[in-house]
Amino acid sequence: MRIFVAGATGAVGRSLVPRLIRNGHIVVGLTRTPAKTGLLRELGAEPVVANALDESAIHAAVAAARPDVIVHQLTDLKGALDLRKFDHAFASSNRLRTTGTDYLLAAARACGAKRMVAQSFCGWPYARDGGHVKTEDDPLDPNPPQEFRGTLDAIRHLEHAVTTAPGVAGVALRYGGFYGPGTGVFDPPMIEQIRKRRMPLIGGGTAWWSFLHIDDAAAATVLAVEQGRGIYNIVDDDPAPVHDWLPALAAMLGAKPPFHVPAWLGRLAAGEHIVVMMTQARAGSNAKAKRELGWSPRYSSWRQGFAEIIHNEARLAA
Repeated sequence: MRIFVAGATGAVGRSLVPRLIRNGHIVVGLTRTPAKTGLLRELGAEPVVANALDESAIHAAVAAARPDVIVHQLTDLKGALDLRKFDHAFASSNRLRTTGTDYLLAAARACGAKRMVAQSFCGWPYARDGGHVKTEDDPLDPNPPQEFRGTLDAIRHLEHAVTTAPGVAGVALRYGGFYGPGTGVFDPPMIEQIRKRRMPLIGGGTAWWSFLHIDDAAAATVLAVEQGRGIYNIVDDDPAPVHDWLPALAAMLGAKPPFHVPAWLGRLAAGEHIVVMMTQARAGSNAKAKRELGWSPRYSSWRQGFAEIIHNEARLAA
């Protein structure tokens, strides 16, 4: 099949494109940065340069690519994010989740693409009641903290638009918290915060998180290009409370345990939404993805994945 990957040079895209090509697909990779066309060629894709928020440019790019499937991996995250101003930090990505999604879907319908797979997120968006591990049938948070509302609205828009678009088989993949070398949890500023004990346990650290290695995200996306419909949690097999994974990661890094901060102080210093992320968020179950997509994570637990990355980085530094 011909696959149009929007966001082909992003964290997932760099792992996804070679996998699609190994599966026999022809890949056209979208980037808005001309300097990244060389990387796309190295990955095996045909590069195209366009701004995802320029409707006519996206229509022209998709029309020229003639894809059977569009994969939407568009984000816009630059450098260290100030999560105290959450919606501001994700404002550009949220425009890609809303306007960018609408432009891609319109182009898909106009150009005859029959399938679209889009990146969503599993974790804090779920309602903060009931069990600690949620399925795709569980509701999203009906009353999120103010700093989450714009981002959650954008996630809702993307998922609804993609999975209800007439004439297009839509799949929204709710990825867990990303990690990989230099990515997500292992983004250098975050690792530096943990090493210097600047990422405390707030309250009891009772929020539950789901993690996902970048390579497992790409593997699941390849499967979703060929099958499935609707929403899937794409997470590892080992959801964990913050009071478990954060001290464990600090220990793997050879750092001292994180400080404990009461919830009221966390609320004053960082905001209600950060306290929610650390004390009330829910994780996700991957049972549906295993059942319907035939997917299983290679890194079944964040413990395995974190340890491997740290070991490999130590070996390279030696």
